[in-house]
Amino acid sequence: MRGDPSVLHVDLDAFFAAVEQRDKPSLRGKPVVVGGIGVRGVVSTASYEARKYGVRSAMSTAEARSRCPHAAYLSPRFEVYRQSSRAVMAEMRALSPLVEPLSLDEAFIDLAASGLTGLTVEDVQAIADDLKAAIHKVSGGLTASVGAGTSKLIAKIASDLDKPDGVVVVPAGTEAEFLAPMQVTVIPGVGPATAQRLSMAGVRTVADLQQLDEDELIRQVGSAHGSSLHRLAVAADDRPVVSDRETKSVSVEDTFETDIIDRALLTAISDRMAHRVAERLQKAQLSGRTVTVKTRMHDFTTHTRSSTLAGPTDDARVVARVARRLLEESDIGGGIRLLGVGVSSLADWIQDDLFTEGEHAENPVEVVELPARPRDQLGFHPGQDVAHPDYGRGWVWGSGRGRVTVRFETADTPPGPVRTFSVDDPALTKVQHTGADADEEPETQQNVSNEG
Repeated sequence: MRGDPSVLHVDLDAFFAAVEQRDKPSLRGKPVVVGGIGVRGVVSTASYEARKYGVRSAMSTAEARSRCPHAAYLSPRFEVYRQSSRAVMAEMRALSPLVEPLSLDEAFIDLAASGLTGLTVEDVQAIADDLKAAIHKVSGGLTASVGAGTSKLIAKIASDLDKPDGVVVVPAGTEAEFLAPMQVTVIPGVGPATAQRLSMAGVRTVADLQQLDEDELIRQVGSAHGSSLHRLAVAADDRPVVSDRETKSVSVEDTFETDIIDRALLTAISDRMAHRVAERLQKAQLSGRTVTVKTRMHDFTTHTRSSTLAGPTDDARVVARVARRLLEESDIGGGIRLLGVGVSSLADWIQDDLFTEGEHAENPVEVVELPARPRDQLGFHPGQDVAHPDYGRGWVWGSGRGRVTVRFETADTPPGPVRTFSVDDPALTKVQHTGADADEEPETQQNVSNEG
C-alpha cells in the first residue's frame, strides 16, 4: 500500500448534460436529459436539475419523461463530447505522465509518476483544486469531482462523495475506517445477486464484511470472488494506474422503434453492422478472432452467440458471413428490439488465409441498402447543431410533421430566438464537427461515458 494519497480519480460532473448546458445558454440551470429520444430510448446522462425528479442513467427515456416531462430531451453529440474530453485529458497529462482514462469523462492519475512524494492531505487538496480550475478553464466551464487516496479503489469511491464539483482526500492509514460505514455494494463486484447472498449472512455494510474471515466469505460467494472481496473490504488494493487501457472489443448495436420479425431485414442490418465494425477495426489497426451477435427480444431477454475463428481478421466479408450464420441460428420469434454485432479477442495482426480468395468469390456478401429515412428523422434530432445564413448557429429544439424548430444561440451568446422552418428548407444545414460524425456511437467499449 502507498504511504500517501497519491492516486486521483477525476470524474466530470454529469458530463454529456453539462456540455449541452454549456453550449445552449437557454438550458443552463434547467433539467436536461441526454440519450435516446425514441420510444425505446435509454437515458445516458441527466443533469443535476433532472436528477431531483428521480431521472437516472440507464433509465428508459419513457420513464424519465413521466418523472420530468418539462426537461429538455436531447440526442447525444459524441464528437463534441470527445473534443471536450481531449482538452480535459491533456490537462491531466500535464499534471502526470501516468493517466488511465476509463471513459470520456473519468480517469485515474498517478501523482507518484510525477516524482511527487511525501504528499500530505493539504498538498493533494491543493493539487486537486488547481486541476479542477484548469479543467474549468479549458472546457469552457465544466466542473469535475476529485477523489484521492492510496489506491484506485479509495480514489474512485471518494470522488463520488462530494458531487458536484467537490474534492475528497482520504488520508493514508484510514482506508478501512473510511469504508466501514458504507453499504457493501460500494465494493466493486458486489451487485444485486452478491448483495442478496451477503445480506442473508447478515452482511449489509463494509464493516460487516470486514468482520468475516476469508474462509467464511468464500463459502458465501465462492473462492475467486470471496478472496477479492476480503481484500477490498480492508482497502487492500495494489492495482497500478496504467496509461494504456487495452480495447476489449469493437461493436455496433441499434435499438429499433418497432420489433423486427423479418429475417431478411435483420440480415441486411447485420451485414451493415459487420461492415461498420470492420471499418473501425481497420481504422484502429486491429483485428479480432471472436465474432458475436447480440439480440434483445420483444420481452427484453437478451441473448448472445459467438464464434471464434482460427485467426484474427478485419475483413468485413468474414465478419459479415459469421454474423449471418450466428443470426440464422437465433430465434427471432416474437420479434427483435435490439441487434448488435461485435468483434473481440483483438490483436494487432491479421490472419490472411482464413478463407481463400476463391471462397470469397464463390460466396460474396452483398450489403443490402436499407430504405432511407425521411430527412426530418435522419437529419434533425433534438439538440443537433445547425446553421442558417440569416440567423447564424443554433440547435434543433424539435422536429416532425415536415417542420423543424431551432433556437439560435451558442455557448458565447445569450439565450437566443426560436424559429420554425420547413424540413426541406435548403438554407438550414447540419453543422459537421471535426472528426467522426456527431451522431455516431462511441467506437469502443472504453469510450462509453459513465454517469458523473
